[in-house]
Amino acid sequence: MTEPTQRQTYQVAFVMITSLFFMWGFVHNLDPILIPHLRKSFSLTVLQAALVDSAVFIAYFLMALPAGLMIRKAGYKNTMLCGLALFAAGALLFIPAADTHRYLYFLGALFIIACGLTVLETAANPYVTLLGRPERATQRLNLAQSFNGLAATLAPIAGARLILVDGASDEQLQAMPESMRQAVLAAEAASVKGPYLAIALVIIAIAVVFFFLKLPAVGVAAGAGHAQPGLPPKGAILRALQRPQIRRAVIAQFFYVGAQVCVFSFFILYASKAAGVSQVVAADYLGWGCGTAFVVGRFAGTCLMKYVAPARLLLAYALASVALCAVAMFAGGLASLAAVIGIAYFMSIMFPTIFSLGISNAGPDTEMGSSLIIMSIVGGAVLPLLFGVISDATHNLQYGYAAPLLCFLVIAWFARTVLQEVHPAAAATSTGSIAHV
Repeated sequence: MTEPTQRQTYQVAFVMITSLFFMWGFVHNLDPILIPHLRKSFSLTVLQAALVDSAVFIAYFLMALPAGLMIRKAGYKNTMLCGLALFAAGALLFIPAADTHRYLYFLGALFIIACGLTVLETAANPYVTLLGRPERATQRLNLAQSFNGLAATLAPIAGARLILVDGASDEQLQAMPESMRQAVLAAEAASVKGPYLAIALVIIAIAVVFFFLKLPAVGVAAGAGHAQPGLPPKGAILRALQRPQIRRAVIAQFFYVGAQVCVFSFFILYASKAAGVSQVVAADYLGWGCGTAFVVGRFAGTCLMKYVAPARLLLAYALASVALCAVAMFAGGLASLAAVIGIAYFMSIMFPTIFSLGISNAGPDTEMGSSLIIMSIVGGAVLPLLFGVISDATHNLQYGYAAPLLCFLVIAWFARTVLQEVHPAAAATSTGSIAHV
């Protein structure tokens, strides 16, 4: 039997790593299904329901640097196995959470899943770029990330039909005795057990394959087992933050992730209130509408960047998103849904564009700048709380879109500062209304 060639080995490894992109994209995009489901099951306010996102994105902030250290000490394969173990454990914890009907247990399970996803993403993204010729690294990463986008389309559609069961209406629940009402809500909460058990079993199966798979040793993985420097020194962090483009990118990415989470996580609640559709229909709009718009927008934006400077395109997309947020706050019916789907389209290029502009020409600070920008996705834990506070205070969920509107203004500011550094005159004439921050 002939030994597999290096190219075949890389292809097998790429397929397996790409499966991880799909799986973490799938479970992330179940969160918008969980929020209305848990809100009903536990009679939560919008602010309390937003803790779902907080539990997830705080994990990213806490685990990013430990995951990087794990790669240095144990290599990519062992790090990904650790991430898969945490992922599966968190999914399995949904079973006792549903059995005990405790909201805090659900948040704990989500936090552990997110810890696993942080470890996986920290390892898988750079590993994909190393699986082959350097000049095709960006192409490989974009291809792998496209499966993350596919999951964003499929997860809400499948999740709604498995989790958003047709239970008692709010009026029926109000008329029930308290003991019966709690029993009905507990039974509805249990609908998460099957889907998350299935996810856990799939992840365990993938982990078994990874355990026996011989992944190519690349980069840090090749030197795993040798003593490596630990967490980056404080001086390296401060030096990176002294670079204006990194500092601004950290701020912009914080607000971008917050905006994205607000838009996707509250979409089902928003569509039910603004357009009067059922939660299952709203989930279809989220998948086929927002998910598809996001994927198409990413490909279209990539093509447009051949002709339009990335910072200029980012500025235009941010301003378009500001306008659509205003529409989402005050429109009703299908116009409100079209506005939010439009936001999903214009958001599509923001994360990678902010990331690449932030570390452009950063030299020795590139690695630390990358880590800081990744850590800034903790914005996904903070801004949804603002969305919830505004919605609860005004008793109007649509007004919560003031939170992402603010976020997109910050992103527009970031894009303008980049344009001013590269093309000062053009930036002044095209965006004179945006003030410095």
